[in-house]
Amino acid sequence: MRAIVYDAAGAAPRIADVPEPVCPPDGAVIDVRATGLCRSDWHAWRGHDPVPLPHIPGHEFAGVVVAAGPAVKGFHLGDRVTAPFVNGCGVCGYCLAGRAQICPDQTQPGFTHAGSFAERVVVRAADTNLVRLPDSVGFVPAAALGCRFATAFRALTGHGPVPDDATVAVFGCGGVGLSAIMIATALRLRVLAVDPSPAANSLAASLGAVIVHEIDQEADIAIDAYGSAETAQASVRSLKRGGRHVQVGLMLGADARAPLPWDLVVARELQVVGSHGMAAADYGPMVDLVARGRLDPALLVGSEIPLEAAGVALTAMDSPIPGHAGMVVAVRGA
Repeated sequence: MRAIVYDAAGAAPRIADVPEPVCPPDGAVIDVRATGLCRSDWHAWRGHDPVPLPHIPGHEFAGVVVAAGPAVKGFHLGDRVTAPFVNGCGVCGYCLAGRAQICPDQTQPGFTHAGSFAERVVVRAADTNLVRLPDSVGFVPAAALGCRFATAFRALTGHGPVPDDATVAVFGCGGVGLSAIMIATALRLRVLAVDPSPAANSLAASLGAVIVHEIDQEADIAIDAYGSAETAQASVRSLKRGGRHVQVGLMLGADARAPLPWDLVVARELQVVGSHGMAAADYGPMVDLVARGRLDPALLVGSEIPLEAAGVALTAMDSPIPGHAGMVVAVRGA
């Protein structure tokens, strides 16, 4: 099959003919119809996250099941599917409790093994990790669900009650932040957004956010979708008493040890939680909102490119184009 491959960290990705993937007994092979380009793919390519080399990137995808192992019971050839970016092992206590997103033996297409910048990709433990797509949900919007959109959905709705009149603050209007804004707006919540980029702010405003430069004790729920000491601090300080800070953006380098204003956390009884993706078992309500037209992930797509151009688009993340916002999706045959 054809795939985008790089041989070393930072090496130019190339189009290559590679062997067809082998279907595991408990897994499935997915014919990739659309795959998103994510900043996490860039981090791996640049060597910030270790991956096996040579490597096929890509972890946000949608497609059709073309092979299933003998142990797979819930999916069949021809099923239209997507999958979370975190794939649980399917047999540990966390997976059996529906918490595959924190499985200690998790795998991740595009990181632990070959990803979706290819004609086909393997999903292990398919019964645990595949999500069936309704016919009304296209492959391009479905490709936005597995990483940023599902992550944002669980960050907002999966860590406690969301009051009907809640104010949500979103720090960072990249893929996860914009997804959180869209979801909060669909839930008819008040949304405040903070980002230094005029292009990101414009898109955030078009999705229903009020653009602000700082927030002080207004938010019931605050999401740091960027991941820095500054944004984490600002997120906590934006909360009302009893509010909830959700850390979604990865804290890398020195930011991984960033302090928080613990005096406020204690005095105001604030909640501080981390959020890492969403298990396939929890996709139902989100997919239902998409199928009913309440949520449209396609609004996050800034451009569609052919799969063959995905490598060039990946390297272009070194120098983002000023004024450009929105997700890039590589489509077979585009």
